[in-house]
Amino acid sequence: MWSGRSSFTSLVVGVFVVYVVHTCWVMYGIVYTRPCAGGGNCILPYLARRPKLQLSVYTTTRSNLGAENNVDLVLNVEDFDVQSKFERTVNVSVPKKTRNNGTLYAYIFLHHAGVLPWQDGKQVHLVSPLTTYMVPKPEEVNLLTGESATQQLEAEKKPTSALDEPVSHWRPRLTLNVMVDDFIFDGASLPADVHRYMKMVQLGKTVHYLPILFIDQLSNRVKDLVVINRSTTELPLTVCYDRISLGRLRFWIHMQDAVFSLQQFGFSEKDADEVKGIFVDTNLYFLALTFFVAAFHLLFDFLAFKNDISFWKKKKSMTGMSSKAVLWRCFSTVVIFLFLLDEQTSLLVLVPAGIGAAIELWKVKKALKMTVVWRGLRPAFQFGTYSESERKTEEYDTQAMSWYSWLVNSFVNGVYAFGFLFMLPQLFVNYKMKSVAHLPWKAFTYKAFNTFIDDVFAFVITMPTSHRLACFRDDVVFLVYLYQRWLYPVDKSRVNEFGESYEEKPRTD
Repeated sequence: MWSGRSSFTSLVVGVFVVYVVHTCWVMYGIVYTRPCAGGGNCILPYLARRPKLQLSVYTTTRSNLGAENNVDLVLNVEDFDVQSKFERTVNVSVPKKTRNNGTLYAYIFLHHAGVLPWQDGKQVHLVSPLTTYMVPKPEEVNLLTGESATQQLEAEKKPTSALDEPVSHWRPRLTLNVMVDDFIFDGASLPADVHRYMKMVQLGKTVHYLPILFIDQLSNRVKDLVVINRSTTELPLTVCYDRISLGRLRFWIHMQDAVFSLQQFGFSEKDADEVKGIFVDTNLYFLALTFFVAAFHLLFDFLAFKNDISFWKKKKSMTGMSSKAVLWRCFSTVVIFLFLLDEQTSLLVLVPAGIGAAIELWKVKKALKMTVVWRGLRPAFQFGTYSESERKTEEYDTQAMSWYSWLVNSFVNGVYAFGFLFMLPQLFVNYKMKSVAHLPWKAFTYKAFNTFIDDVFAFVITMPTSHRLACFRDDVVFLVYLYQRWLYPVDKSRVNEFGESYEEKPRTD
């Protein structure tokens, strides 16, 4: 039996290692591009010729720009330096069509200085919508009437069905990048992700690719959107520019495609925006660390759950265990899970919390069969009378619980603020019995790893602030457990409640 469990754990760890190695290889393939080794298939960078460039941004209500008619120039950067970062805010006129729930587009041209974009054969351009459609975010409401002042006025003018219809929202930020690496591509093995952004020109006997212009859509966050009203005539637009390397460009293209795929599969704008926040608000190297933290977090979650279940399945009595701590831990875990579910927390946090809550409920059911139940009555099918160890365990457990029984009505805030106290009865029992041999140390070890991983994880994944702070509450308790394990070494020659000692070889059935 032991060999089978060990083999299963080894299999899971092996699969995890293969997955991590495969993911690292895929990421390496994304950020690394093999340069041209020479020959006639090399594609040279046009920027290496150091041309004088100009950046122009136009707005129009048309998705296809045929000529210079019906366009407004909102930004013109002469002597544009691709190496220099800048940020400029301009006021954009909002056409009547856009105010009536229409769309406004931005056309970004990178062309030779002194030449109009549509007269330059070597210009590159991209188009990006400056508006998007969303259901308006609810405003703060009057507690007496249930509506805000503006909502009351709008409700009188609109039918009920129109209140939940999506309306045009303004994207106040436009982030631009140009790939500045003087990289020579191999025409026979062009990366598909970059290829769609490349425009080639023949200059003599060699082929050059024009500057690769990129619009960072991940920087458009839901929290920054502004509702466009019928009375709005001008809106501010912040145009940000920064150079970008080839590796980061390819990575960003893949991330944008991934977010777009999520939306195609039915993810809401809010869920997609949370994914955007992970990439935009986090340093790229810290993001790579986040991946490994998340992967190890899931692994340790699994191992902790597995060993916790194995330990409690073999448990025959509650000797040395705090029954009240088990009950309180179950209560707190369920409350936290319901709170995270109500807050629509990231699934990476919610799913392990749900599994943990289910296991704690099972442990309570198991514990109730092994200990004194309501009013001190013992189930008829259990052992007849208390042993001395069981009596002392219950006595110490009751002493410890009397210090914080008032937390019953504190619910989530009480659980988060004083949740570490739920583990103190077990520390008290350990102290009185001068032993830690009765604890599931394998499960505790994995949970300890997860506790310290959570300290890093809390700054990356979207979660309520109270849950983020709670990630640090168990650190001290785990250190005390480790101190008790050092202070009370296990006597391996002592026979346990199963009639076995650690120095004996386990019997095989």
